[in-house]
Amino acid sequence: MVGTSNGSHVDGTNRTASGSTTLSTLPGPDHDYNISLRDKVIAITGANQGIGLGIAEVCLQNDAAFVFSLDISEPGEPFSALLKRFPGRLDSQHCDVTNEESVNAALDAIVAKKGRFDGMVANAGATKHQPALNFSLDQVKKLFELNVYGSWNCATAAARTFIKLGCKGSIVFTASMTSYRPNRAAPSAPYGGTKAAVRNMTHTLAMEWAQHGIRVNSISPGFVKTDLTYYVETSPDWDIKMKYYGGMPRLALPQELGGAYVYLLSETATYTTGIDIPIAGVVGAW
Repeated sequence: MVGTSNGSHVDGTNRTASGSTTLSTLPGPDHDYNISLRDKVIAITGANQGIGLGIAEVCLQNDAAFVFSLDISEPGEPFSALLKRFPGRLDSQHCDVTNEESVNAALDAIVAKKGRFDGMVANAGATKHQPALNFSLDQVKKLFELNVYGSWNCATAAARTFIKLGCKGSIVFTASMTSYRPNRAAPSAPYGGTKAAVRNMTHTLAMEWAQHGIRVNSISPGFVKTDLTYYVETSPDWDIKMKYYGGMPRLALPQELGGAYVYLLSETATYTTGIDIPIAGVVGAW
């Protein structure tokens, strides 16, 4: 193995003082800077519907070789419709993100089927909107178990898999604009707390895993049009809020978030880690 003056080797590894090796985080000389997911195998949690399914669609449109939805629910008609558009490039893998063994088994199955694994989108989550004093502790714990512990399980399992494969992988969390400030239209203190935790994990894990070439980022959506947000546009004062609060007077389609995920999962973003990208056209509603 030929060494260079900065301690790196021609095969793209760096040798540490202890003698262990880590992947170089620098792009190679033939690096492709097109924003594309060509050849990449991506896992998206909670992608049988909603935001996750929208992300999957945009990943497939941007040439992802294969997208796995890791979901505890059974896929429905929207998933089947997307599968018909992208036959042989989409599948659903049963997975309970709150269970470490379930997540590990799902990633092992992906590697066994495809021989590689390039990106994890830790998207699965839930919310409950009601005044803080109406929450029981059990309800709060369930939100943290899914949104925080589930994200942790997915990120750590993905990182271990990337390291085992020698892959400079990418992890993208779905956080929320509620991690920055309260949701005035539909407050939920516990939900905001879970997403603040996810956004903080993004920065710390990015710092810890950079030595392995693993990038960790997050996306903070605003209001997105899904089955979980049906009530927002039916609110009797929604039009008034849009008139006086400013911002785009509508909810986002799930697919409108996809471009940011594609960028963060792509080889174009090899020096992008530890950031959060807010996507919230309805600025004033927050």
